[in-house]
Amino acid sequence: MDLSTLQQLLTRLSGARIVCVGDLMVDRFVYGEVTRVSPEAPIPVLARDRELVMLGGAGNVARNVAALGGDVALVGLVGGDSEGHEALRLIGDKTGIEGFLVTDPGRPTTLKTRFVSGGQQLLRVDLEASIPAVGEVEQRLVRTVRDVAAGAGVVLISDYGKGVVTDAVIAACREAGGLVIVDSKARSFLRYGEVDVIKPNAGELAYATGLPTSTNPEIEAALVHALSLCEAKAILVTRAAKGISLAVRGQPVRHFPGVPRDVFDASGAGDTTIAALGLALAAGTPMEQAIEFAMLASGVAVGKAGTATVLPEELIEASLTAHMAPAEGKIVTPQRMADEIARWRAKGLRVGFTNGCFDILHRGHVTYLNQARSWCDRLVVGLNSDRSVKALKGEGRPVNDLEGRAMVLAGLGAVDLVVPFDEDTPIKLIEAAKPEILIKGSDYSEDQVVGGDLVKSWGGEVRLAQIVDGYSTTAAIARMTAKEPT
Repeated sequence: MDLSTLQQLLTRLSGARIVCVGDLMVDRFVYGEVTRVSPEAPIPVLARDRELVMLGGAGNVARNVAALGGDVALVGLVGGDSEGHEALRLIGDKTGIEGFLVTDPGRPTTLKTRFVSGGQQLLRVDLEASIPAVGEVEQRLVRTVRDVAAGAGVVLISDYGKGVVTDAVIAACREAGGLVIVDSKARSFLRYGEVDVIKPNAGELAYATGLPTSTNPEIEAALVHALSLCEAKAILVTRAAKGISLAVRGQPVRHFPGVPRDVFDASGAGDTTIAALGLALAAGTPMEQAIEFAMLASGVAVGKAGTATVLPEELIEASLTAHMAPAEGKIVTPQRMADEIARWRAKGLRVGFTNGCFDILHRGHVTYLNQARSWCDRLVVGLNSDRSVKALKGEGRPVNDLEGRAMVLAGLGAVDLVVPFDEDTPIKLIEAAKPEILIKGSDYSEDQVVGGDLVKSWGGEVRLAQIVDGYSTTAAIARMTAKEPT
């Protein structure tokens, strides 16, 4: 999707309203550090550092709709417990979400607690009762859906199999008159009746059909078989990095190839997909363009920690990056640096920072940067502007302009971000980056490193990287000058 089309679509999404019905959850993430094994059993000991609580399941779908600029009415089920009160509080804190929750005192609110260290989940503990709503509880759900969904352009059903999505609730969603899109974990798609779209992932499609779903031909066969087993008008299957495939009844299967992305956490990616798809369709977007938009949104979501939402500005940035060469995408502003570092830290990654003119890149630079990168998980390089190089090195410098120097640096595998700066020192960048490790060459002493005391103040360290004798930009210029004819 080109940038102009994306911006127009994002404008149309603002204030678009949809209804989300399904299994609401509370997701709790407990973060900490593992440094030892318990003496009581061969298990890691997590030293708890912080905790995040957010809406999951159908609540995460609603969060994604709101984050993208839409308004969503959320219908779900909670227990009469502290987690149910927490869900109500979380909904109240979110602009764009209006909660219509039914309380069932006989069941717990679904709670998923994940323990995370170093960016990896160690354990997940679930508290839930996966039983269908019945009796008065089901009747209240049906009445709520009929009241809230009447006249809605799009109704999203988020079916995690926890009991909200009963036959009567599905029928009430269909009666609303708008498009009905189902995100299904069920073995049988027949129970949804004549809905507009069912959206499983490849594994769920394989589970529902008993057929393999790895290749395009296998997906096509499974989709055709799935349509024969249900009444849905279309089935859309998400296939991670392979993209999305769509089967509309009576038409050939269509494939929408994906773009390979770094995946940190795939939890909630399906919620992002159905939220973006439904919101785009509610804004009158054609299905093909809505799928493109959903793929862009889910691609951003999988690069973030936890059940993450996606903001419009992140989609614009992702669209810009997709049309850049890989090296160009590493050259960023201080604000983009800060945003990227925040994402790295959410994954438990250690950030290193170094800076310099890097005028004529030579073996010494490459050795230095490789060593710097070996000390951290991500390396940020502050790059002096042409003005500041001239102020430091004198007339005739730099030999190469800022754009050329930045592109060469960004082309190195050891470098993760290049951030140009115009000041005489990189102190503002260091303050913004807050690196765990500050790196300079061994031709400096530790007390001469700009920002060293600052980095140590927040628990970081200063390291001095090896300098290769006989290699420097000044020496390279001298050798080139000596060879010039007089």
